[in-house]
Amino acid sequence: MIRISTGIFFLAALFLSACANPADNKAKAVITNTNTAAQSTPVAKQANGEAVAITAENSKVEFTGSKVTGEHKGGFKNFTGNIDLVNGKPEESQVSFEIQMNSVFTDADGLTKHLQTGDFFDVEKFPTASFTSAKIAADSAKGAGNYTVMGGLTLRGVTKTITFPAKITVDADKVSVESEFVINRKDFGVVYAGKPDDLIRDEVVIKLSLNPQRKK
Repeated sequence: MIRISTGIFFLAALFLSACANPADNKAKAVITNTNTAAQSTPVAKQANGEAVAITAENSKVEFTGSKVTGEHKGGFKNFTGNIDLVNGKPEESQVSFEIQMNSVFTDADGLTKHLQTGDFFDVEKFPTASFTSAKIAADSAKGAGNYTVMGGLTLRGVTKTITFPAKITVDADKVSVESEFVINRKDFGVVYAGKPDDLIRDEVVIKLSLNPQRKK
């Protein structure tokens, strides 16, 4: 009896783990407008400092999506960007990058191909996604190195202003930006529901790990 109960408990725990929402307990990005790509993005300050190049060789842009039965991890292989570092201070600086959406990858080949279609990213019609910061503010309540980043994110032809947390460190040889936050895919026109018995969750976890090198 003990063995049977233990087995049932193990299977139940395994099932609940597979169904867990990876967006739980993650910071939610704040959406502050509903502009389309045809409208103007948030006005960013004109920084003019040291150019620090973001590339796929020194950085990662990843995501985790989920459905009722489990989750899938993925990211992008091709993107470029720049940190305009002013006086070595994040709050005086600006970051921008552009992603080639056809470089998407996931842990399942079939899903990778599906994400490129009109059900999701529609990469033929919207080949790039981009972000440009308008404000980077220190978050003193969370301690040194913590910041709140606000800017315009364009995805699938929709531009919205988002605000999310980030850990930023400026060293002599590099700039490090670590951030993990949640967006609602439907805010950017990704509304495909999935199969009736295996619905896709609206929340997607975005994870940024930027480590560009400074010029010596």
